[in-house]
Amino acid sequence: MDIKKILEGVKNGNVSVEEAFQELKKEPFTDIDFAKIDNHRLIRKGAGEVIYGEGKTPKQILEICKRMLENGEERILITRLSKESNEFLKNELPVKYFEAGRVGVVGDFKEVDRKGKIIVITAGTSDIPVAEEAIVTAQFLGNEVVKLYDVGVAGIHRLFSHIDEILSARVIIVVAGMEGALPSVVGGLADAPLIAVPTSVGYGTSFGGMTALMAMLNSCASGISVVNIDNGFGAGFLASMINKIGD
Repeated sequence: MDIKKILEGVKNGNVSVEEAFQELKKEPFTDIDFAKIDNHRLIRKGAGEVIYGEGKTPKQILEICKRMLENGEERILITRLSKESNEFLKNELPVKYFEAGRVGVVGDFKEVDRKGKIIVITAGTSDIPVAEEAIVTAQFLGNEVVKLYDVGVAGIHRLFSHIDEILSARVIIVVAGMEGALPSVVGGLADAPLIAVPTSVGYGTSFGGMTALMAMLNSCASGISVVNIDNGFGAGFLASMINKIGD
C-alpha cells in the first residue's frame, strides 16, 4: 500500500475520500498462514521488510516475495539465502544473488541517496562473507560503500596505508574474528561512529565468536557499538540509519 500516492490522489481529485478511507482500512499486515507480512514497515522505518531466508523453504520465500510485490514493494532484500533457494527463486523472480554474503535482491538497488560514505573493514579474508552481507545491505539501502579487506592486526601496516579513506568515513563497520582486536585499533584512529561485528572465525578458544564479541564489548576505544556474532545485516542496516541522519 502506497499511502502517499493515495493521499496525493485525494488532493488531486483522482481518488475520492471514501475510496481512500477503504484503502487505509486494510490490514497493516498480510496473513498468509505461515507468515504475517508487515505492509507498513516502509512507512515506519524507511525500508521495507527484509526476509531472513534461513529456515524457510524456497516456496515460502517465493510466496512472501510475491505478496510483498503485490503490496507495492519495488525491491526486496533476502538475507541468508542458500544457493538452492536462489536457484528456485530465479525461475520465478528477477533475483540478483550475492553468493559471498548469501544475500538475494529482488528488483533494483536503490540509487545512492546518502552524502556520506560507509567504510567496511575486515581483519582477515575469512571475515569477508559477513562483511559482504553488511555491504549488500548498505548498498541496497542507498549508501556508497568502500571495502578494505584483510587489514588486521597481524600486519597493522596494511591498515595504516588506508588511513585517508578511514578518516573520510561517515560510518565505519569493522568485521573481525579470532581475538577481535581490530575495532579497538580503528576506533582509536577515527572520529566516525564505529560498528563492530564479531565473526565465528577462529580456533577452539574463539568459542564460535564469543571471544571476539567479549573483546569488542570491552574495548577501551570510545564510539564503538557492537552487533551480534556474524550479523552483517544488522551492521549494514544500522550504518545506513546513521549515515542518513541530517540528509
